[in-house]
Amino acid sequence: MKKLYQEFRDFAFSGDIVGLAVAFVMAAAFGAVVAALVEFVVMPVVGIIFGEPSFDSLTWTINDSVILYGSFITAIVKFLAVALGVFFFIVKPYKSYQDKKAADEEDTPEEPSEDIKLLTDIRDLLRR
Repeated sequence: MKKLYQEFRDFAFSGDIVGLAVAFVMAAAFGAVVAALVEFVVMPVVGIIFGEPSFDSLTWTINDSVILYGSFITAIVKFLAVALGVFFFIVKPYKSYQDKKAADEEDTPEEPSEDIKLLTDIRDLLRR
């Protein structure tokens, strides 16, 4: 039983799980920020342009069946706003960071192996 507890503790508190938990909490918090941006900034701008901040009132009625296509349009606008927010605030900065990191790695020359260092020292000694 003690071994099982030890294995579970090692698993639960390993760096991967803790990092994943932190990423999940940060993603949830970021999601709330983006949702607020969409609801309180983007949708009012949509209202300024189209006269209403929501398209929920747009319906189509056929044989007493109401099709709420306006709600679908509102959901699409909100999705696009969230996708743009994620793209510009997460994807683009991360890609820029990765590109800079790759460029830095290319700029630093690879250090020669111990064999090459030893051969270089021998060569230098023989030149004297």
